[in-house]
Amino acid sequence: MTDQITEMVLEEDYPEIREAVRRICDDFPGEYWREMDAASAYPEAFVKTLTESGWLAALIPETYGGSGLPLRAAAVILETIHASGGSAAACHAQMYTMGTVLRHGSEEQKQAVLPQIASGELRLQAFGVTEPASGTDTTALRTRAVRQGDHYLVNGQKIWTSRALYSDLMLLLARTTAREDVSRPTEGLSVFLIDLRELQGNGVEIRPIDTMINHNTTEVFFSDARIPANTLIGEEGRGFRYILDGMNAERTLIAGESLGDARYFLRRATDYACEREIFGGPIGRNQGIQFPLARAHAETEAAELMARKAAALFDAGRPCGAEANMAKLLCGDAAWHAAEACMQTFGGFAFAREYDIERKWREARLYLTAPVSTNLVLGFIGQHVMGLPKSY
Repeated sequence: MTDQITEMVLEEDYPEIREAVRRICDDFPGEYWREMDAASAYPEAFVKTLTESGWLAALIPETYGGSGLPLRAAAVILETIHASGGSAAACHAQMYTMGTVLRHGSEEQKQAVLPQIASGELRLQAFGVTEPASGTDTTALRTRAVRQGDHYLVNGQKIWTSRALYSDLMLLLARTTAREDVSRPTEGLSVFLIDLRELQGNGVEIRPIDTMINHNTTEVFFSDARIPANTLIGEEGRGFRYILDGMNAERTLIAGESLGDARYFLRRATDYACEREIFGGPIGRNQGIQFPLARAHAETEAAELMARKAAALFDAGRPCGAEANMAKLLCGDAAWHAAEACMQTFGGFAFAREYDIERKWREARLYLTAPVSTNLVLGFIGQHVMGLPKSY
């Protein structure tokens, strides 16, 4: 086996992409996001602009109408959105969810949906995995898909399925073989690409969940929903590993968003700490203000290195599970620590909605919990990286 060299850029990369995305974000300032947040509304105009500009098709190969950019470039797109004060959560799944179709779908399936996803004619932003009873134990999910001729009959419930009301298609993970009938719990799960436009009101009901952030998340109920057999992706029963296959990209992209959040908080807090004067001088000279910001900056710089490493390994086709998990963990922590330091810097003004700090603070907290909780990441590192006994 020959040694492989993986290159990682250390200076600011993809400056043209950063500038182009910033220009889009300039048209959607804090006021826009506050209005969306207050109304729990989907940022339709922002998503439409981002789609028409081609940025959501960054990871789709040129063969299917996308840009065919590296994962690192896609992470930069999301990072820039968050660093500008916006949120990519309304559309980021359009980037990585299609990866399951790209890697495991038939050529017919790819040709049928990928060009339309790239152009924006179709939205694939919903990912039906989590269930109320199973939580993070995906192998324990209870939604069943039973083959009946040229269809599957689906019954069950999904929760925390974000953007289902604004997505044309959904990737659905369901059990096609009972857990007691398989040798390993990861077997017997299958992935389907279903058309929500046809199914809503025909066996599928989608209910929005009111949450502390404007995440457009839902619970989805399946009651004898009939889905065509040709919506099955890959082989029946191998869906769990198909889903895992795309997790490294997802976690690296989410790390990019958290990095953007950290940059946003640090920029806003630093500017305010230099401008705000109390007791005869700028508050930033006080160690109680300055040192937490300095520590958050150091954590952000360190976290970015791991995020870049994860993307570099992914783009080189090398194993990156540990790095992708650690990048998501470290960047999420960095964003949260920067958020807390920013809240303390702004003091009472941080709670005023017009400053956007409290909104971003709420949004940043999500990534410590989902997608993939901090404890699951730590369990993965402990068992698979360090060789400790299995925790989960």
